[in-house]
Amino acid sequence: MGTLLASLETPGRLLPHRFNRHTFWCGQSGSGKTYALGVVLEQLLPHTDLPIVIFDPNADFVRLAEVRTDAPTADAADLAARDIRVLRPGNGPGEHLHARFRSLPVKIKAAMLRLDPLLDREEYNSVLHLEEFLSVTDPRSILDRLRGSTDLSHHALALRIENLGLLDWAVWALNETAATEIIDTRPAATVLDLGGFQFAEEPLVAAVSVLDHLWAHREERRPVLLVIDEAHNLCSPDLDSPLQRVLREQIIQIAAEGRKYGLWLLLSTQRPSKIHPGIISQCDNLVLMKMSSPADLAELGAVFGFAPPALLAQAPRFRQGEALFAGGFVPAPSVVKMRDRITYEGGIDVGVPLRARP
Repeated sequence: MGTLLASLETPGRLLPHRFNRHTFWCGQSGSGKTYALGVVLEQLLPHTDLPIVIFDPNADFVRLAEVRTDAPTADAADLAARDIRVLRPGNGPGEHLHARFRSLPVKIKAAMLRLDPLLDREEYNSVLHLEEFLSVTDPRSILDRLRGSTDLSHHALALRIENLGLLDWAVWALNETAATEIIDTRPAATVLDLGGFQFAEEPLVAAVSVLDHLWAHREERRPVLLVIDEAHNLCSPDLDSPLQRVLREQIIQIAAEGRKYGLWLLLSTQRPSKIHPGIISQCDNLVLMKMSSPADLAELGAVFGFAPPALLAQAPRFRQGEALFAGGFVPAPSVVKMRDRITYEGGIDVGVPLRARP
């Protein structure tokens, strides 16, 4: 993954079999966090048969299948041979990111509808007892069926669905393939491009549909690495909408119990305080890039006792692309200068346009 900072002639290596633990990846803006994460994913793909699902909010990994023309030949050949699927929103070319409406459990449907079981007793109860209405192949037929009912609570539910614009969301699979159905075929990597949806709830639905599906099938014990970039978008303690809470609780459950079923998390964010403590406390691997906040470093030191304080103290002085690795997936805690990417980075920073001086 690069070279040790203490000896640039010595390669920095990870133990791939120890990604069977949850990993926390942290670095402030400009530290090279996303680029470095791409380096590690590029090495995991050719060296393991561990399927990877990437929750990508900023289209940073949508070019993970595109090998650079200047990449080393052996690395390029190994990576190019892997099955990498990129699912994107919209109706453009390529595969689309969809959720299967009828496959969602009642708790997720109720969260989408912003229904509280006590405050919205009648409508919530309608959802519980109207699975034949809410499990249709085409969600657009729901309104007609609800309006045709003689039950006034069904009419109220129809108004709620229409007012929220739920049936206008492009995330619904309808006659196309859902993301869960693609992931079930076990590609080497599946990139879920969560950006670009028209409605803010759509990426949440796409993410929670995948996580709920994997959790529902956990007893199959089919290992998968769940990479959540900018994880504060999905599991911050400050998220408070019903759909956000359902999604966060699902990630908390996977963090607490998923390891034994082969559901392993890799969470990347700018600050540890942005991640729910019930999730970060379950992580056994740490990657820390440049971090200037004393409070954040103190929190990381308290949670990750296996990270040497002397190395944590160096984090404010890390240059871009330098990272501390600690935990079970590295032979010993060490600071690494990350290698160059093999594939193209999707979300490259925009540069300042300069003027040519006469």
